[in-house]
Formats: sequence, C-alpha cells, structure tokens
Amino acid sequence: MKKKFLLLMPLIAVTVVLSAKETLHSVNFTMADPTPKRVTPSEGDEILSFSSRLQKSMKSVVNIKAIQSDPNSERLQELMRDPYFRRFFSMPNHHPRGALGSGVILTQNGYIVTNNHVVEGATEITVTIPGSTKEYTAKLIGTDKDSDLAVIKIDATDLKPIQLGDSNYLKVGDVVFAVGNPFGVGETVTQGIVSALNKNHVGINQYENFIQTDASINPGNSGGALVDSRGALVGINSAILSRSGGNNGIGFAIPVSMVKRVATSLISNGKVTRGYLGVTISDLNSDLNALYNHKQGAVIVNLEENGPAYKAGLKRGDLIYKINGKAIKDAASLKSTVATLKPNNPADFEIERNKKEMKAKVIMGSRDGFVLGKTLDRALGGMKLSELNQENMQQYRLPPSTSGVLIEDVYPRSQAERAGFQAGDVIIQIENSNIASLSDLKKVVRRYKNRPKRIYVNRYGTILMFAMR
Repeated sequence: MKKKFLLLMPLIAVTVVLSAKETLHSVNFTMADPTPKRVTPSEGDEILSFSSRLQKSMKSVVNIKAIQSDPNSERLQELMRDPYFRRFFSMPNHHPRGALGSGVILTQNGYIVTNNHVVEGATEITVTIPGSTKEYTAKLIGTDKDSDLAVIKIDATDLKPIQLGDSNYLKVGDVVFAVGNPFGVGETVTQGIVSALNKNHVGINQYENFIQTDASINPGNSGGALVDSRGALVGINSAILSRSGGNNGIGFAIPVSMVKRVATSLISNGKVTRGYLGVTISDLNSDLNALYNHKQGAVIVNLEENGPAYKAGLKRGDLIYKINGKAIKDAASLKSTVATLKPNNPADFEIERNKKEMKAKVIMGSRDGFVLGKTLDRALGGMKLSELNQENMQQYRLPPSTSGVLIEDVYPRSQAERAGFQAGDVIIQIENSNIASLSDLKKVVRRYKNRPKRIYVNRYGTILMFAMR
C-alpha cells in the first residue's frame, strides 16, 4: 500500500497577509536549563510518573479555532491545484467553515506560536486557554510558510509561557511527550521517544530539519508542543506519516531552535528574512566521494547568473564544506545554514575545487527577491517547476546530458494539463530563447507575458512543442 503524509492541518487553509502593528527588537523567552541531566528509573516500589513535570507545559498549550469565511475562495482553489496539498490532505466534498488546531504560549502577554497551516487564510482566529471557556480573538502577527510556523497574539496578561529547551541537545531515545489541545476537548498528552533527528526530504515544507517521534500525534494536535521529560519545549508538532490517515507511530516536529528564530523574526518584523545563495546543490555520493578530499558537504551543480554565489566566483563542482566556520554536512545542512544568514552581509565560505581548499567571501542575497516559485507556476498555466539536479534526474530517469527546467508535476484541470504537459518533461526552449535554468525561464515569461508562446520540451528524448498563453 502506498504511503502518504498527513499534515495535521485544519480543513480550510487559505492565505491572508496581515502586518504586525508593533515592532519589537527582542523576545524574552523563558528558558530551561540547556544541559539537563539524564537519569534512569529508580528501583523499588516507586511509580515512574511525569505528571508533575508536565503540568506546567500543559497550561501553555491552547486550542485554536480558525474560521474561513469563503470556502470557495481563489486561494482555496489554488491550494487544491497544488499536488503537495493533495498529497498531504484529502479535502471532503463539503468544506467546513472552521477548523481546530493547537498553539503554544511563548510570552505572558499573549504571543502564541502554531503551524502556518493551522491559521493560513483564516478571516477570524479564536483561542481558548487551558482551564477556561473564554474565547479570545487573536491577531495574526506573521506567518512563515517555508517553515510552516506562524505567530498570533491575544490580549491577555499573566499567561503561562512554556519553557524552551534546546533541540540541539536532543538524542535519539530521549523520552518526549506530544501535548495538544485538539477539537476543544481539553489538553491531551501522549508519550514516545525521539526516533530520529535532522530528518529532511520529507516534502512538507521548504526548510526541513524535523524531529521524528513515535509519540502519537493526531489531527487537532497540529501546532501543539513536543516536550522533553522536564516539560521543556523541544519542538512544534507538524505532521504524521500514515498509510491510512491514522497515527502509525511516525510523527514530525519542527525543532525549537528553528521555532525560536522564526518566532523572534515574526514578532519583531512580521516576516522572516532569509539569506539567498543562488545555487542548485547536491549531496556527495559514493561515486563523487573519490573526486573530493572532504567527505561531507554540498556540491554546486548550477549557479544563478549574477546571483550571490556567481558574483563571489563560486563554480559548478565546488564542494562547500564550511560557512563561517560551521561544518556543512550535506545539501540540507547548507540550505538551513544559508537561511540563517542575513541578506547583504558577507559570509566566509570554505570550498574544495579540484581537490584544493579555497576560501571565498559571499555577500548574501535575500530570498524575499526570489519570486520564481508560485509566480511561474501560474504564469505557465499550473505546473510545478524545478532546476535539474542529480536527485530529480535519477527520480525521472533522465540522462546526465539533460539540460533545461524540469516539470515535476502538472496540476489537475489546469491549462498546462489541457495543453498536454506531463511530469518529467524538461522545458528546453520558449519561442526563440533557450532555457537552461529557472532564471532563463523567468526572463522569457516576463518578456512574453499575456502573449501566446511556443514551449518546447524534451520528453525522454523526443522534442515536443506546445502552445500556451
């Protein structure tokens, strides 16, 4: 039976953009001891219980109700065309107007973190805190789709903020608890262990560095807390891997290190600004290992023309193994590290080129200006596009000599589907312009905006032409 992911998401998820009215320069989180002692159960007639440790954290997890006023909105239709959305969640024929999730109190004065997909598109958000039936109207402070996190705020004082742990000190086998406030029935707790760390290639959000746990996470717990045996927050529950839609003991949580960084940015600025390098990257594999002295890092397979890496003199085939002294283990590690860098600031890169170590200073760009994704998806009539790299070329069994832009998916009932495009097609030319990268595609699409255009694709060695507006 085919596996599928289930995002712990509300039944309606549509985008609104609200800006923060207040600007803060720092957030005073309540921190737990970053280096706790690990102990084994005592012998004798004692009962091992975590009840007293979890009481505080349970008071910090709230119920969130997100209401969407127009279930037939344009954004909902867009989401339904998104193949990733369809993979994660099957929409019923009747779309309810409200959905429930959980959130975690960060500050005494009402800042609450949750998943972006819990509140995305909501025209009204209400919050119920533990031990009370009062509903608070919440204000959306900011969302970050790339990490699937959002911050909301209620007008309240003397709330019980959760203590933040340090996910960098987590170890596989540590006991953890998933705390939620689902469906308005009150707080719930399930127990498990940390099954794995630094999980990526899950396909849930842009920046993946998940904590995997077998603690039972169920719909409605989305946005709730994953806490250690002291009750300190180590992650925000986000998704489960499931064959049937039920819990099968594989859950994913966003680590608190990322939560802290994103929440601070959202509270301070209403958005998250990330560094941008302008490269396509790949992991080392057994074949590539013989070509490099360093056995960890990320290999550059393509560069955006005039992007930050290109301007700094980086080249295809360079192996990036350190940034600002921090070791880069693989492509996912590079992606996460670059995202933490500030745009327009220099960063020191250590690279290997032709088995020689080199250094380069890169002035980071801003991912805010990187607008290819959904814009091009719509401009080309409903298709998911990506740069060619070693991973997706192997996935679609494309020969190494293939060049162009890969069509990873074609949305059902879209203009692209009606025109005849298929997943695995490689766009090689539009009108008289050759296409070698997303950057090329972006320029050509702008040039032919709202005009008919001939698009040439390579379909497993056969060149086909389609006409689209």
